[in-house]
Amino acid sequence: MEYGVASHGAVLAAAPLVARPTWLLLSPPPPASSIQIQNHLYSISSLPLKAGPVRACRASLASSYTQTSETVDLDWENLGFGIVQTDYMYIAKCGTDGNFSEGEMVPFGPIALSPSSGVLNYGQGLFEGLKAYRKTDGSILLFRPEENAQRMQTGAERMCMPAPSVEQFIDAVKQTVLANKRWVPPTGKGSLYIRPLLMGSGTVLGLAPAPEYTFIIFVSPVGNYFKEGLAPINLIVEDKFHRATPGGTGGVKTIGNYASVLMAQKIAKEKGYSDVLYLDAVHKKYLEEVSSCNIFVVKGNVISTPAIKGTILPGITRKSIIDVALSKGFQVEERLVSVDELLDADEVFCTGTAVVVSPVGSITYQGKR
Repeated sequence: MEYGVASHGAVLAAAPLVARPTWLLLSPPPPASSIQIQNHLYSISSLPLKAGPVRACRASLASSYTQTSETVDLDWENLGFGIVQTDYMYIAKCGTDGNFSEGEMVPFGPIALSPSSGVLNYGQGLFEGLKAYRKTDGSILLFRPEENAQRMQTGAERMCMPAPSVEQFIDAVKQTVLANKRWVPPTGKGSLYIRPLLMGSGTVLGLAPAPEYTFIIFVSPVGNYFKEGLAPINLIVEDKFHRATPGGTGGVKTIGNYASVLMAQKIAKEKGYSDVLYLDAVHKKYLEEVSSCNIFVVKGNVISTPAIKGTILPGITRKSIIDVALSKGFQVEERLVSVDELLDADEVFCTGTAVVVSPVGSITYQGKR
C-alpha cells in the first residue's frame, strides 16, 4: 500500500490513511500501462471505457489517451512554483441542456472567451488543484482525485453551475497527466500540478447563471510553493482584512476567494513574511486559514484545527492529516481555535495541495513575533 503524507515529526509520520485508499496508480513502470484503484491492478485496455447514454453533467469516458514519450530538458533542481508550458490540456463544454461533452485533448494555449462571459463579468468560476508524483520505478501516482471531483461538485452547486461527474473528472485528469507524462518531475524533484477549471463561458448581461460552461484541465511541473522550500515559514496574523464571511463562499474553491487576499498578501510579503493567516470576520479572534492553505495547532497530544463551517475550505490534505493523526493516537479537535492558543502552541503547521505540509517557524500578531 502507498502512504499518504511526508513525514513531519511524530505527528505526520508515514502511515496508512483510514477510510479509503489514498493513491491512484495512474501510470505503472514502463512499458506496462495500467491503473490501480482500491489496491486492485487493471489494464487500461480491460477497463470499460465506454459508458451508456450521456446524462445531465455526465459523459462517456474517453477511449484513447494521447501520450508523449520524449524527455524534457528542464532544470529539475530549481523548479520553483510557476507556470511551465506543457503539451496538452483537456477541454469539455456543457450547454443549456446540462450535458457535458465527451471532452478532448488539445494543444496547451489560449482559449477564446466572449467579453460578456459569465466568468469575466460575474466571477462564475471554480478551480481545483491536485498533483501527480513519479515513483522511483517510473510509475505515476495521483493523490485522492475523487475528493477533488466531489469538492468541485459541491462548489458548483453553490455557484449555480453544472459540474462534471466524478467519473468524467477523474478520467479527464488521467488523460491530461498521461498526455503530459514527460513533464512529471523525477522522484524527489517536484510534482506535476494539475489545475481543473470550471467556468461560465456563456454570454450574459443581466446578473444570471451563464448559459454555457467550460471545463478545462492544464498542468505544470512545480517545486516548493514557498521560497523557503522545506524550511519553516513566517506568518503574520491579519486582523483588518478578512478572507471570508459567514454565508459567503469561503467554503468553496471559487475564484473570487483568492483575488480578495492579494492585497493583504502583497503587504505581508513586502515586509518579509511568507504569507497571511486570517481571523474570523465576526469576533476577529478565531483562526480561519492562510491565503492558500489550512492551519493546524499542536499542544501536547492534541492537534487542533478550525472547524469547517462555511468560511474555511475543506482541504483534502487537511482531511488526510486528520486521518493520519488519529491513526497515530493523537487527539484531533475541529473547533474554534483562538489566536491566543496559536501563540501558546508547541507546534504549528500548514497543509494544502500546493504547500503539502509546511512547518511554521514564526507568527507575528499585532507587532509581536
